[in-house]
Order: sequence, then structure tokens, then C-alpha cells
Amino acid sequence: MAIYTIADLHLSLGVSKPMDVFEGWDNYVERLTSNWNRTVADSDSVIIPGDISWAMNFDELKDDFAFIHSLPGIKYLLKGNHDYWWNTRTKVENLIRENGWDSIKIIQNDSVKIDGIAVCGTRGWVFSENPTAEDARVFNRELLRLRMSLDSAVKQEAGEIIVFLHYPPIYSNFRAEALIDILLEFGVRRCYYGHVHGNSIPYSFAGTYKGIEFRLVSADNLQFRPLLVE
Repeated sequence: MAIYTIADLHLSLGVSKPMDVFEGWDNYVERLTSNWNRTVADSDSVIIPGDISWAMNFDELKDDFAFIHSLPGIKYLLKGNHDYWWNTRTKVENLIRENGWDSIKIIQNDSVKIDGIAVCGTRGWVFSENPTAEDARVFNRELLRLRMSLDSAVKQEAGEIIVFLHYPPIYSNFRAEALIDILLEFGVRRCYYGHVHGNSIPYSFAGTYKGIEFRLVSADNLQFRPLLVE
């Protein structure tokens, strides 16, 4: 049983929001489907850290979730900044149960243990040297959510804790040191994130910082092929 990841599917099967207007996104659903089916087995797990669907509500979401469910593997979803359909955990899980999409799971303020690995994460938020009061408030809330997820992982007594975020913790010259300090506190050595696309990809960080390996896993950066984690 392997663990894969890919972020930013930006599906729009239930709404008119085509991504193929952007460079590199032509026929992306077909490419994603082909690559996923060749890469992922039914017994594998795939972590999708945010920007899953352009849907604004559950009705618009259904075609996208049906598509995700049709793909091999167990899919674990985290919230992104464009996931406006995301409601309370109870409501999302009720939707999943009512439609029989049992291959779709939610990670929110908790963790999941997969083959001895504790998978954690949260959305994260934008950061800068001079954040607005609102940005600081949301970012601090995300720090609390990350800590809740990591606390849950510790209780699972897993061998390794791997963190998945939507927003990058390192971008261009900026470092979200408060977030990185929490990763260090819990002994995290691998962190995967999304959100960054196209011409912005060169500004993302892929490498090791303070002993933590960071990797951008947005779909277009991965050429729409899930990346092997473990």
C-alpha cells in the first residue's frame, strides 16, 4: 500500500469554470485520469491538499466527488482557499455517506494513520512581513489547527509524521517561521504543499530548510501525475 499526493485538482465538472484556458492545463482531466489510473492502485492512499473543486455548494460538487470516487485508491482531502463548497465536517461526511463515496475521507483538525505513517495537515494562509490584522488572525487560527492535527498524530503513535498544507510555508523570500517552528517541535521532516501554479512555480521552495524537506505538489507542477510519498 503506497501513499501518493497531488494538490489543486481544480475540478469543474459541475460548473462552468474551465481550467484549460490556462497554459499547461489543456485536457487536464483526461491527463489526470490517465496518469492516476496508471500510477495508483485500489489499495493505495492519495492525499489531496486543497483546491479540489470550483463548486460553490454541494449540488455543484457532486459530479467532482463522483469523479474522485471513481479513481483508484482512498482519497484524503484537505481544504484549500478555493474550496468554497467546504461546509462543516459533519455535513461533508454526510454528503459522502449518502452518495456512497466511501473512498473519500476528510482530514480536518485531526490526522490519519496509514501504514505506520501519520498524515496531518491544514490549509495554512498567506503571510508577509507586514500582514493585515485579518491575515494575522486567520494565520494564527491555522497554526492552532495544525497543532491540533499534530497532537492527534502523536496520540496515534505512528513512526513518522508527514504534513500536508495548501498554502506554501516558504515562498520567494518569505518564511512562515511560526508554522515551521511547530513542524520542528513535532519532529516533522517532510512537508508537501500546493496552491502555486504556472509562472509562480519558480518562486516556490523545493528542498530542505531547517532539516525539513518541502515539496510543491500542485497538479500542474506534477504534470497531473500523483507523486509517490511512501
